[in-house]
Amino acid sequence: MDAPPADPDLLTWAVELTKEAGRRTLTRFRSDDLAIESKGDGTPVTEADKDAEAYIRAELASAHPDDAILGEEEGSADGTSGRRWVIDPIDGTKAFMRGVPLYTNLTALEDEHGWLVSVVNMPAIGECVYAGRGLGCLQDDRNGERRAASVGPRAESPFIMASGYTRWDETALLNVKRAGWNLRTWGDGFGYALVATGRADAMVDPAAALWDVAPMPLIMAEAGGRFTALDGGELDTSDPLTCSGIATNGVDHDDLVALLNP
Repeated sequence: MDAPPADPDLLTWAVELTKEAGRRTLTRFRSDDLAIESKGDGTPVTEADKDAEAYIRAELASAHPDDAILGEEEGSADGTSGRRWVIDPIDGTKAFMRGVPLYTNLTALEDEHGWLVSVVNMPAIGECVYAGRGLGCLQDDRNGERRAASVGPRAESPFIMASGYTRWDETALLNVKRAGWNLRTWGDGFGYALVATGRADAMVDPAAALWDVAPMPLIMAEAGGRFTALDGGELDTSDPLTCSGIATNGVDHDDLVALLNP
């Protein structure tokens, strides 16, 4: 039996929730007095991260009190509905801290059939890419125009996005370079959005947390592309701290997996 499609109203609600969280982050973007702390793992967190996640959680608790929640800043909260929201209030906190407008706000909802709703919002550039299961992938631009989003055709000289290359296996990096891929950075959720809208050909996260990649399997599938873990398998959500991801337009996906797993 095929998984039932998402409720369009639920998708609309999730998009507006994520956009509002993004608007809240913009009030602290490029602020001279932005409060920044260091988390236990040494990564930074800003007051904007905390505020956006607190806002999303409060709205979810009000509108969907029986759903579970997993968020980067406040951890997990149990639910009874069988559904779980996975949120990253600012994906690309380091970019946000440096005034780079390529950070994103990520929201995803899963149910017993898999991923149901996914949103990648880019508040500083006024774009949002989102999908509902069976509803396709859509893109809103800064002019308020909405259109279907889809991956692009195979490029003669393809672009591959990454958040950085410090976590890449050196042999894998050389393999990709020698295979003719053009390496680009400032990835995070922005990189995946570029693939889903046909502006890049691949995005790679050798090591990520679940909240970094949760929206991507559904968005890529509904955009006509493909998403897997680094080894080519399905995204394993059992341990939220040991995830990875490869998103492509579907062309050469298996070849790229081979290059990245020497």
